[in-house]
Amino acid sequence: MYNRNPQGAVQLLVPELSSIIELRYRILQTIAVAGPIGRRMILDTLNISERTVRNEITVLNNQKLIETTQKGMVCTSKGYEILEELKETFQEVSGLSSKEKRLEQILGIKKVIIVPGNVNDDNGSQQLIGKEASDYLTSIAKKDQTVAITGGSTVAALTNFLSPTKSLSTLTFVAARGSLGNEMNQQANTLVSQFALKCGAEFRTLYLPENLSETAFATMIQEPIVKEVLDFYDDIDIVIHGIGSAKEMAYRRNSSDAIMNKLDEKKAVGEAFGYYFNELGEIIYRINTIGIQLEQVKQSPHIIAVAGGTLKAKAIQAYFKNDAAKQTVLITDEAAANAILDQ
Repeated sequence: MYNRNPQGAVQLLVPELSSIIELRYRILQTIAVAGPIGRRMILDTLNISERTVRNEITVLNNQKLIETTQKGMVCTSKGYEILEELKETFQEVSGLSSKEKRLEQILGIKKVIIVPGNVNDDNGSQQLIGKEASDYLTSIAKKDQTVAITGGSTVAALTNFLSPTKSLSTLTFVAARGSLGNEMNQQANTLVSQFALKCGAEFRTLYLPENLSETAFATMIQEPIVKEVLDFYDDIDIVIHGIGSAKEMAYRRNSSDAIMNKLDEKKAVGEAFGYYFNELGEIIYRINTIGIQLEQVKQSPHIIAVAGGTLKAKAIQAYFKNDAAKQTVLITDEAAANAILDQ
């Protein structure tokens, strides 16, 4: 008997419909997350012809899904509504839904959300990851919960999409680690204050160097102001964290030549929370860090991991091979997903 699947039937009758939906959705999505923007940014982000962009923008304008301002194109409220209504359809026709399910099985975690694109090639994909993470946080957050966040550019991408809601405004954002390198705008301490400001919430900082000597580590954790923050880590409700490439994180920490050589020798590929992993997921090195520990992360009811780009694929796999918490939701991009699935 014929399997009644309206969507499948439409695709059989009009096979080109899927590609049209995917293209138009991606253009509208790009304008929504990056607007106000011009046509050049769409060309560069989606790698399509100027004629195609011009034609599709005309359609979106006529349907009042976008409008043009002096600063560039922006998405209208109607456009945002359409994006939400067609989100599930887009994930299906683009093949992202099936990839999400396969990755969930491979990584052994609760949920995977894949956005189109490649973080390594364009900033738009990173913004999409930030939006999905913000939306997911909003959907699970409850009154008076504590949220630990790490630093990094992908975690920072949430900032543009947070806003005061009944639940988010009651949260307390806690820096999950101390200072790292010189990139202040991506530090956990900076991000907790920005998240709190956007949500109308509270925050706790940890203004200490992340990488300490054994002696300094033992001394600092006894300080009352440090203990106050550390006490939060035992009862964190939600953790939002990135996954780093081993060498990149070691450079950002200004690691010594001895440590860099050790990471090379042990073939480190990934890093999270001060732990370095090889491709098998084995911990080959950890720093003395005043911040949330891996054991405390695994105790949290909700964990949101954000990482994307082809260059992060091995790091993502390595982290999840280390018996990562099953309650984790990974939000990544299609480039990283494809690199993992193709192995």
